[in-house]
Amino acid sequence: MNPPRSNLIIVLAVALAFLFAAPPNGHTTLSQPQSQPQRPLPSAHSIVLRAARLLDVESGRITTPGEILIEGDVIKEVGAKVTRPAGTEIIDLGDTTLLPGLIDAHVHLFLHPGAEDLQTVQESVPQRTVMATLAARDDLLAGFTAERDMGTEGAGSADTAVRDAINRGEIPGPRLRISGNAINILGGHEDAIGFNPAQHVLPNATYANNSAELVTVIRQQLKEGADFIKIYETGADTVANGKFSTPFQYTEEELTAAVREAARTGNRVAVHATGEPGTLYAARAGVESVDHAYQLSDETMRIMREKQIFAVPTFTISEYFTEHAATTAAAARERALLDEHVMQFKRQIAARVPVAMGSDVGPFPHGTQAREFILMVKYGMSPLAAIQAGTLNGAKLLGWQDKIGALKPGYQADVVAVPGNPLDDISALEKVSFVMKAGAIYRK
Repeated sequence: MNPPRSNLIIVLAVALAFLFAAPPNGHTTLSQPQSQPQRPLPSAHSIVLRAARLLDVESGRITTPGEILIEGDVIKEVGAKVTRPAGTEIIDLGDTTLLPGLIDAHVHLFLHPGAEDLQTVQESVPQRTVMATLAARDDLLAGFTAERDMGTEGAGSADTAVRDAINRGEIPGPRLRISGNAINILGGHEDAIGFNPAQHVLPNATYANNSAELVTVIRQQLKEGADFIKIYETGADTVANGKFSTPFQYTEEELTAAVREAARTGNRVAVHATGEPGTLYAARAGVESVDHAYQLSDETMRIMREKQIFAVPTFTISEYFTEHAATTAAAARERALLDEHVMQFKRQIAARVPVAMGSDVGPFPHGTQAREFILMVKYGMSPLAAIQAGTLNGAKLLGWQDKIGALKPGYQADVVAVPGNPLDDISALEKVSFVMKAGAIYRK
């Protein structure tokens, strides 16, 4: 299912024509104003960012006013008043708060609102790759300077081309960790169920039905450029008589084989896992994250806390599916799932399970996923803990904890500004007014 490399090069060239054209969702395009280059580069001179406040996401301390000295793509100094070398450009961002670039640990760049099973069948991989470049731009302009793409949903390793084009500075987008096509069993959560079998509709994930097949598929995905491996461990989910249940797809032994194979080359495994016993199998196997995590047993939470395995709640997609259900019955089902998730999330917080922010954006519009911060606070987290989930914890989950996720000397200059104080009003994260990634300004 992987498109020829030449096709992807053509697709990305075409995408560039759109990237600097019509503004997405009212954002200022990268070609405006004219003084700002279409492909921003770090400044040749020092820059001082100045704002009314600066948030230290580790301690929760607010510095007033706040300043950051940036040289090239690196933060050199942070404080109430920083050094100003000769020729320094001072950018005053007014009554805003400076904080690290936001990190979404669960996105789908190759999805957009609409029936997922139809868009992955009706839309070609080149078409979906163009859409993915636009999605990456929207997410970056919304303040998300790093993301983990959790599967192309049938587009193979096309995300490798998108990530590499971003890294080369050819298109705007977040720093990316990508998984390529996710992995699934025959007849599993992401198989093409419900279509005429005679049409042989392809699944949205790559088949692997046992340990040996998992190893083979993992090796192929890493060969094609994956940074980590994404496995579907549970599904489909049901709620009957108030009880949540979901079948597991891989045994503990099979997941352990997958984790061992990924670790052989220094890589890790993340799982889509909503409930027991699949979540327990994943935790015992030593995955890096349990995404969705609707239901975790006491034992699973204990293991996740001890091994520092992240839960990635993805409330925004649950809310979106509830509000956009096609039927009353479907809405009731989604509401029951969301209610279960909220109740379990409160238990997970109390059990001190580490949490990373992940929205599952794609089925709902890209660039709007800061809603996840609001929902995490609504359902039990403090504003600071929610921000830490989308900065410090996200950086650790992506393996960049010494590079991004905080405003510290020596870290990459990934900086956003929001109005007011997000510790007082977490919804400020939906109103990002300034975006810098690696010292280059993308939104001002």
